Amino acid sequence: MPVEFSSLTDLMAHGFDTVIDVRSPAEYAEDHIAGAISLPAMSNEERAIVGTIYKQESPFKARKIGAAIVARNVAHHLETALADKDGGWKPLVYCWRGGQRSGSVAIILKQIGWRADTIAGGYKAYRRFVYTDMYEAQVPHRFVLLDGNTGTAKTDILNRLSAHGIQTLDLEGMAQHRGSMLGGVAGGQPDQKTFESRLACKLSTLDPQRPVVVEAESSKIGRLNVPPTVWAAMCDAPRIDIEAPVEERARYLQGAYADVIADTDRLTNLLQPLRQHRSHATVDHWESLLQDGDFTALAKALIVDHYDPSYAKSRSVHAPTVLGSLHSDTLDDIGQANLAERVADIVKSL
Repeated sequence: MPVEFSSLTDLMAHGFDTVIDVRSPAEYAEDHIAGAISLPAMSNEERAIVGTIYKQESPFKARKIGAAIVARNVAHHLETALADKDGGWKPLVYCWRGGQRSGSVAIILKQIGWRADTIAGGYKAYRRFVYTDMYEAQVPHRFVLLDGNTGTAKTDILNRLSAHGIQTLDLEGMAQHRGSMLGGVAGGQPDQKTFESRLACKLSTLDPQRPVVVEAESSKIGRLNVPPTVWAAMCDAPRIDIEAPVEERARYLQGAYADVIADTDRLTNLLQPLRQHRSHATVDHWESLLQDGDFTALAKALIVDHYDPSYAKSRSVHAPTVLGSLHSDTLDDIGQANLAERVADIVKSL
């Protein structure tokens, strides 16, 4: 019998050893249950062929051909990805609707002797849970935003907080983007659905009775939108501000954005849209610093001429509750560790 789950929290506490996504690689790439491995019952091409036969020729013929394809692919998985699984292994299998593909794979696994089962409703049931949590239900967690001007090492400080027993939500990590106009990273960003899945699944594992620290962001991280229920909770959240000297922030940015600085032509192109916001003369000055290789001076100029004015403008719109303003003269390893400890002390007092 397929396993019925009542919520995303319930599903993420499934109790199985491995979650297996047997949909096509393209379906898996768009989005999948967090932690699931991809063992497709059909390739992208095979799924398209069977679908065409089903619509244009005969459902019976499509099922017969599809069964042969699934059997061959499962045999391959048994000889490769599943070759080391012992008799006590307990997998949970799903496809698009929890129907033929997952059912067929689960039957084979059960015949071997494994305690395999399927998810009732498949990926569609899972996606409904994610959509409800991200678009309809109120986030039950208490957020605390980690705020501060560009270059105050907020992401690095956030990632140090778990060592102090603090719950965190790394939006930039899930979005694969550093959040600024220069924030793109190698590999690009995931699909919006994947971002929502990562976010919803992470929240489902966090204790609503304890605060969750989230880095202050805009409503978009790169090209991805922060889901509305999460954004609403962020807008209502109190903040902890991080402060550091401009010179130290510039040095930090030079290291944090070393990959961007290394590609002079790409960085030059990224700066061009700011001509309409910061004047041609200002951007020309940035370009001259870039061509001279004076990256610390360029980082400082971007902070003074662009980032800090932008932050000041956005903060003037509303006055959030500030739990504390923490200053550090340095943002090196010691400075970040000290700031993380001080942030943790404030959060633990809530």
